[in-house]
Amino acid sequence: MKPIASFTIDHLKLLPGVYVSRKDSAGDAIITTFDLRMTRPNFEPVMNTAEMHAIEHLAATFLRNHAVFGSKIIYFGPMGCRTGFYLLLSGDYTSAEIIPLMKELFTFISEFEGEIPGAAAIHCGNYLDMNLPMAKFLAKRYLTEVLDSITEEQLEYPN
Repeated sequence: MKPIASFTIDHLKLLPGVYVSRKDSAGDAIITTFDLRMTRPNFEPVMNTAEMHAIEHLAATFLRNHAVFGSKIIYFGPMGCRTGFYLLLSGDYTSAEIIPLMKELFTFISEFEGEIPGAAAIHCGNYLDMNLPMAKFLAKRYLTEVLDSITEEQLEYPN
């Protein structure tokens, strides 16, 4: 079998960043898939499911309610390797074009107070597995260490 595109990226050279993973056609639309890499694969510990779950609920809620991008959000969810998230947007975008949105998103998560949206048995299949304090810590770290000073190397996959 032919390997899928994401398995051809050298994960030993991959830094935390914002990458275009792929672009697909859906009828007349382009769907851009972003790799929001929060930890360095195979060098840093992966994120635990509880904080990833909290980030997922907060991010999906924020993004789907965003004044500009809300109608363009296709999906936001975790990577199986637990080093980041995938964001799918309707439209043809570059990594640099969504940095302002990512700064808004991760500021929102890092400053969030209150009940996590959808964190109830009636709304979620595993509502008890959430860690808001750690989600806020990781969001703040990604914001300050990656997004606020992002480099070209963190916007394009390594060769």
